[in-house]
Amino acid sequence: MEEFEDSVASKKTKTIYISTVISISLVLLMLGLLGLILVHGKNLSNYVKENIVLNVIINEGTKEVDVLALQKEIETNAKVKSTQYISKELAARNLTKDLGEDFIRFLGYNPLLSSIDVYLKADYANPKSIELLSILLKNNALVNEVRYQKSLIENINQNIRTISLVLLSFGGVLLIIAVALINNTIRLAIYAQRFLIRSMQLVGATRSFIRWPFILFGILHGLIAGLIAIILLLLTLYFSQQQIPDLIILRNYYEFGMVFLGVIGLGVLISGFSTFFAVTKYLKIKSNNLYR
Repeated sequence: MEEFEDSVASKKTKTIYISTVISISLVLLMLGLLGLILVHGKNLSNYVKENIVLNVIINEGTKEVDVLALQKEIETNAKVKSTQYISKELAARNLTKDLGEDFIRFLGYNPLLSSIDVYLKADYANPKSIELLSILLKNNALVNEVRYQKSLIENINQNIRTISLVLLSFGGVLLIIAVALINNTIRLAIYAQRFLIRSMQLVGATRSFIRWPFILFGILHGLIAGLIAIILLLLTLYFSQQQIPDLIILRNYYEFGMVFLGVIGLGVLISGFSTFFAVTKYLKIKSNNLYR
């Protein structure tokens, strides 16, 4: 009879632990998805910023060797990510392709000027930095003018700031909810073990002796739940990139790795601390209150 009761109790305990791990893994999955959304959002904003182009128009009659020297000089600027030299001939071919007809044959000459397309690093793709760089470039004797869409740049930066604020606010709320859900899940699991805790106290076990096995199990459950969440996140990434191939340009393994480490870290920390406080509660509770 006692063996049967022990078997039932053992199965009940395993069921509680399995349900706890599954519950924690699902909550961590939500946090991980938010982390991936934030990473993709940041990479997308950087991609958009780094594709903002400044057209540096070169004066008529400037020698190509001088233009190439200017291009190298521009590339040494800390704000610049890359440049591209557009000769008069290349500019004419591009415009002919866009128009669908040969405008040079109609005009009798090529009115276009050579130019250098300048692409900035994401951190400097803001109106103030672009304006300062534009003034610097205009002071060069070879430069006719510098063109860029000021209103578009302002709108891009404003929209990115707004979206980032919304995502961070949502992330903060979700983190609080996640902590509350994991804490409640673990408290329920410890609640099912409250009589075991009391029994250990009655036979003379110290609080630290009782507490540490539960904490270690809590940390282990958080670790396992984190690994399960990471597997689900990897599957989500895989199927997302299968459905949206362009997501590959936003892929950053280092940042993905940081998100995965964060998921495991949160699972371990929240589980460990929640277990500590839950066990401590039942170590202090009076025997009469165990039945409530």
